[in-house]
Amino acid sequence: MTVELEVDGLSVELAGRAIVERVSLRAGTGTVVGLVGPNGSGKSTVLRCVYRALRPRAGVVRVGGADLGPMSARESARLVAALTQNSSGELDFTVAEVVALGRSPHLRGNSPLSAREVALCDRAMGQVGVAHLAHRSVLSLSGGERQRVLIARALAQEPAVLVLDEPTNHLDVRHQVDLLRLLRNSGLTVLVVLHDLNLAAAACDQLCVLSHGALVASGTPAEVLTEDLLRDVFGVRASVVEHPLDGVPQILYTLTDHVEGEDAR
Repeated sequence: MTVELEVDGLSVELAGRAIVERVSLRAGTGTVVGLVGPNGSGKSTVLRCVYRALRPRAGVVRVGGADLGPMSARESARLVAALTQNSSGELDFTVAEVVALGRSPHLRGNSPLSAREVALCDRAMGQVGVAHLAHRSVLSLSGGERQRVLIARALAQEPAVLVLDEPTNHLDVRHQVDLLRLLRNSGLTVLVVLHDLNLAAAACDQLCVLSHGALVASGTPAEVLTEDLLRDVFGVRASVVEHPLDGVPQILYTLTDHVEGEDAR
């Protein structure tokens, strides 16, 4: 099942300070929507409200038109799976055991996995390239390998909506590309925070830009990633060009203090 995700008028206040103010966005069925913005702009806070680690002061999060707020944790976990920045696997479980935890919202008590669920977990491990690690302890893995195991756990959860906070952390370039290709081809509705704007442009159907807790731009990567926005929101000087193969906008950053010909403009 794949459904639409809607964030409607979300406001969050922590310690008397507004962190997010009246943010509304939509991730259409089967689309990949990227949340981008400077550090402290409210991206992770929005995600925490979507996967219900944080209760907003105002606003509603809906999946398939249903308000997540009144749902039990088990009910919402059947709809939304999350990979957070602080996800970890500190218990001495095998990779296969960690991935199997993704089935918990669908099981009663300590019921064993059915043959279908075992196959589902095996498929999730294969999708992210960790099937060969199934019997290894997660404590023996590198940071990148653990990250892929946790992504497999989220996929095994069979969610309608997948929420990821900086999922490319710890991954090398090849596995970053593989993961983002997987998200694009998964058929799931995906909301993902990415700091690398070039990866975001390549992977996402839509981008939503946050600044100081407010949504300041949304649209396709080509509509959103303009030189003016990069200057005004991110505080960087850059040129935006089209990728020679697929036309996706790519950002060329300028590190020098002076650009030849700039004074003439």
